[in-house]
Amino acid sequence: MKENSEIKFKFKDRIYVKGAREHNLKNIDVEIPRNKLVVITGLSGSGKSSLAFDTIYAEGQRRYVESLSAYARQFLGLMEKPDVDYIEGLSPAISIEQKSTSRNPRSTVGTITEIYDYLRLLYARIGEQECYSCGGAVQRQTVQQIVDRILTFKDGTKYQLLAPVVRSRKGEFKDVLKSIAKEGFVRVRIDGETMDLSDKIKLKKTKKHNIEVLVDRLVSKASIKDRLTGSVELALKVGNGLIIVDEIGNGEHLFNEHFSCPKCEISFEELQPRGFSFNSPFGACTTCDGLGTHMSIDEELVVPDSKLSLIHGCIKPIGEQPRGSWYGAILKSLSKNYGFNFTTPWRKLDPKIQKILLYGTKPGEKFTMEYQSDTFSGTSNRIFEGVIPNLHRRYTQTKSGQMRDWIEKFMTIQSCPDCKGARLKKSSLAVFIGGKNIVEVTNETVGNLHNFFNVLELSPRQVEISSQINKEIKARLGFLVNVGLDYLTLSRSSGTLSGGEAQRIRLATQIGSQLVGVLYILDEPSIGLHQRDNNRLISTLQHLRDLGNTVIVVEHDEATMEAADWILDMGPKAGIHGGEVIAQGTFDQISKNSKSTTGHYLSGKKSIYYSDTRRKGDGKALQLFGARGNNLKKINLSLPLGKFICVTGVSGSGKSTLINQTLYPILSREYHSSMKKALAYEKTEGLLYLDKVIDINQSPIGRTPRSNPATYTGLFTHIRDLFSQLPEAKIRGYKPGRFSFNVKGGRCEVCQGVGLIKIEMHFLADMYVQCEDCKGHRYNRETLEITYRGKNVYDVLDMTIEEALKFFEHHKMIHRKLITLSNVGLGYIRLGQQATTLSGGESQRVKLASELSRSGTGRTLYILDEPTTGLHFEDVKMLLDVLQGLVDKGNTVVVIEHNLDVIKSSDWIIDLGPEGGEGGGLIIAEGTPEEVATVKKSFTGQFLKEIL
Repeated sequence: MKENSEIKFKFKDRIYVKGAREHNLKNIDVEIPRNKLVVITGLSGSGKSSLAFDTIYAEGQRRYVESLSAYARQFLGLMEKPDVDYIEGLSPAISIEQKSTSRNPRSTVGTITEIYDYLRLLYARIGEQECYSCGGAVQRQTVQQIVDRILTFKDGTKYQLLAPVVRSRKGEFKDVLKSIAKEGFVRVRIDGETMDLSDKIKLKKTKKHNIEVLVDRLVSKASIKDRLTGSVELALKVGNGLIIVDEIGNGEHLFNEHFSCPKCEISFEELQPRGFSFNSPFGACTTCDGLGTHMSIDEELVVPDSKLSLIHGCIKPIGEQPRGSWYGAILKSLSKNYGFNFTTPWRKLDPKIQKILLYGTKPGEKFTMEYQSDTFSGTSNRIFEGVIPNLHRRYTQTKSGQMRDWIEKFMTIQSCPDCKGARLKKSSLAVFIGGKNIVEVTNETVGNLHNFFNVLELSPRQVEISSQINKEIKARLGFLVNVGLDYLTLSRSSGTLSGGEAQRIRLATQIGSQLVGVLYILDEPSIGLHQRDNNRLISTLQHLRDLGNTVIVVEHDEATMEAADWILDMGPKAGIHGGEVIAQGTFDQISKNSKSTTGHYLSGKKSIYYSDTRRKGDGKALQLFGARGNNLKKINLSLPLGKFICVTGVSGSGKSTLINQTLYPILSREYHSSMKKALAYEKTEGLLYLDKVIDINQSPIGRTPRSNPATYTGLFTHIRDLFSQLPEAKIRGYKPGRFSFNVKGGRCEVCQGVGLIKIEMHFLADMYVQCEDCKGHRYNRETLEITYRGKNVYDVLDMTIEEALKFFEHHKMIHRKLITLSNVGLGYIRLGQQATTLSGGESQRVKLASELSRSGTGRTLYILDEPTTGLHFEDVKMLLDVLQGLVDKGNTVVVIEHNLDVIKSSDWIIDLGPEGGEGGGLIIAEGTPEEVATVKKSFTGQFLKEIL
């Protein structure tokens, strides 16, 4: 007992990891102080994630699952123990990674932070309902008010009082009719037809019906007030608060004992939280089912190039039809009937002709159709449907997924015509707090919303009802502001968030949970964050620690390391040359450690060199005028070509909108005939100075285990060719396809060349387990018997880039591609490493290497969005050498970046701001780093000034 208590006390203030060997870890022992902010840093591939996520977090999660009941464990499956001797002092672990959030269009910032749930509750409890038709107040109607309204009818007006008991429901309703008769009523009105209850009434079970009880028939005069009052009371009782007053031959009036507009006679449901949910039929717009958008055919995608003529396929869907088709005959006949030429460019065609071709002939208007082929000829008078209506009809009628995919190439997502993107019913949008409805509130930025709730004036009664709800909303908004997300709106779709934004939202949510005694593990939370907002993020991490939690952060940011209580530096290099703890201690101790590469940069012994002489470029410029997508304020962009350009600005200032969503789609359509649509702009100039645009983003290079760096870069094609030329392969008649794991012949057919067997977990993420037949080697025994220098094709795929460089040093083609992968700092990854295991930064560098290995014209524009994600100082230095090399060849490189080492190394800076969201969208500074550093209103300039 005494021994156990000593062990318990021993690990009360630290986590002890003994013999960690996961991936490239070298049997290391690590002590991590508990209830502290700990940073794990080191070069890419040095073993940071292997220690933090694959060892510490994995073991914490495994122990949690083991603590559950056997019943619960059968659904979660067995979790393998990480390759470690043991870990002591481990708390329940929560991982907050860079993975993007749900791509479900119904998921928003508001829903994933649960702020929207509190807003729905708030609007249901203290919201003020107005009539969506007249704007008047909505109120309950008393019996007296209903009677007074009926008494305003002209004398002699005949009317009847009806009590609705069934409203638009399917069924035979035999019991309902029997019950009405028992209560003494004689007649009912069913689906608009009055019937006697003594008759045999048979209703269709599958049809929706309306059943109203005829309570009384009256003629308007003053003397009937008492009888009318009694009848109204009875009708309201039978109709559950509803009454229909039918002025015979002159329309009907619906009155509601609950909520309605007395002027417009529109009834409203009682306010409930579900009425404000776009995921519930009670609140969602019935046209778009709460999505706020719908897919529709886009003219610009149907006719992407107006310079082309019909004969050259200007109408893309027709251009993709087989020649000599029925459509071709129709167009030929149309040209004869309406007098236009097939060779005339689209933009020079009469607008009336364009309209006929796209939307068809007018209703009833026919043209003479002539058709002639080897088997049939003739004429007929017919209408022309039009290309767009034809596509729309086929899209709604087809059962072919392939056909729908093809038509979707000509469609864009547009706002719902009814709710205009608001997602909710009209009645839900007519409820206000502080002069705003719930959609107007969610369309505000988090920062503005935080201020709105802080100054919101409410009545004493509203304050009493909503105090707890308001407290929760303000706290959650405050957490989002503190992690630098004040520029986001609650209505922002979660699928549009970057990995860094998604991670910081999860971080804010965790702070809101107020958990204590937890081990939090985060992966580079500073990604996408401007230096100005860094302090707020660091304060948030420290607050999480001060609650009584241990916070482990895999990070390269210098400010975060300076604020940390403890730093672990992994290395010394990447891959097989990493996996060791090179140094550990406080910031000052790491800075003074001579073995630590990180320490050399922190102390200033090493730094990333930049030249004081900035490139002059080639004197040409690519210009974009009037960009106004999202929060951009009709700005004009000028990119000097032949330079290394950094686009900077605080988070949410409009960088991605300008470059990724406006400039790139324009250039991609111009040079590569892309169908991607750009956000709104006026015009461009200087497109002729370039011949290619390449967007090197952080999206995965593949979404299945079949994809890997070797296949993506084209390297594997050369390796397969090499193996097929070996003497033994020639004797056996093996072609390059034999060495592909994607086709039958050489692959293992049990796992179909994946090396893994996919196990569907239904409501959980799918799992992959090693194939027992090939033991994960992907190929059959005969294929693996072919070897080159003692290695078979599986052995080659299992090599790191660094190992493969030595192995293929005499093979020029393969060696050239491997060098590019090594030059971008990926020497530690394996040739056949599954794409699903690569981080966003690694995927981006694989793409960069793939582009570097191709021969260029020197007239290419490269676009990279935060390429330093996941990179150590040393890796950034290597990446900059590669990017500068591209510019030296005459190309232009545009980088969206927050890293000051990259920004100071650029030739030209375009700084957006001044703030995020609606407070941004302007170019506030542009020029060389030295010039931008003098602009006082530029936050980027202020930070540059300190380091230049």
